[in-house]
Amino acid sequence: MSDLFKLSIVVPCYNEEEVLHETTKELTAIVQELISKNKITATSKIVFVDDGSKDKTWPLIDEFSKKYEVVSGVKLSRNFGHQGALLAGVTSASKDSDAVITIDADLQDDVNAISKMVDEYLKGAEVVYGVRNNRDTDTAFKRNTAELFYKFMGFLGVHLVPDSADYRLMSQRACKVLLSYRERNLFLRGIVPMIGFKTAKVYYARKERFAGESKYPLRKMIKFAVDGITSFSIVPIKLIMGLGFFIVFVSLLLLIYSFVQKINGNVVNGWSSLMISIWALGGVQLISISVIGEYVGKIFSEVKQRPRFTIEKDIYTEKTEEENKR
Repeated sequence: MSDLFKLSIVVPCYNEEEVLHETTKELTAIVQELISKNKITATSKIVFVDDGSKDKTWPLIDEFSKKYEVVSGVKLSRNFGHQGALLAGVTSASKDSDAVITIDADLQDDVNAISKMVDEYLKGAEVVYGVRNNRDTDTAFKRNTAELFYKFMGFLGVHLVPDSADYRLMSQRACKVLLSYRERNLFLRGIVPMIGFKTAKVYYARKERFAGESKYPLRKMIKFAVDGITSFSIVPIKLIMGLGFFIVFVSLLLLIYSFVQKINGNVVNGWSSLMISIWALGGVQLISISVIGEYVGKIFSEVKQRPRFTIEKDIYTEKTEEENKR
């Protein structure tokens, strides 16, 4: 493998005007350093992906792309979500980049780990995961629920890289394999480990968000977890079947108990137990239907084969074409 390769850093952005100046400053410095060390080509790029922001995110990206040669951008026609924005950036950048790094714009992931990722790539790794060596910046609730989520996904047979988010490097070949997965319900943390190839890990300390608000409140975190579970496993449906058999078994025991009480003459008005049983069974049925409905909804979404994102403007491609003409 040649020591000099083209690198693109994909940064999904949604209402990130408060952090964009600092993010551009830090990432530009890292890219320039790698160029000066003759590890990446001078045509390497930072690709900001505007995911339908409502603030000044896109005007800033457009401004920085004119100010800095290494900065470019992709504007989506509307908000497609974090995973869709990541995939849009990878789709554009991987066309002519030897490797692509994805990182969030909030600067919680240490940008200095990029140099270590590049070193691992030069050693032959085609997928390099950025892994947090601690979660001190997270609340106790978030730490515990994250740990529980990884354990539960492991129980379901889904292989994830613990404490690794969407901060990773992928070779062009790995990117092409990733793009061959056609799911509309994207859960990249589960898809990327399925790609295979030689992998490596780079550890870093996660920092506080530089500015602005988290784009993943509890509601979105729960949805993200549900998407991850239902996109990779049918174990929840099997658990429902097991629960159904268990309830039937308990019902048989109650039936026998009722006959015994009848024979002994201990029959009393059973309004309370009857109502509790109805409510309990009704709740179980609604939960079961909801879980099955979640899978049916995903099938409904997949069979329509709608685009996972729509690009409105692609400065990255425009800059690349101009460079090729020189």
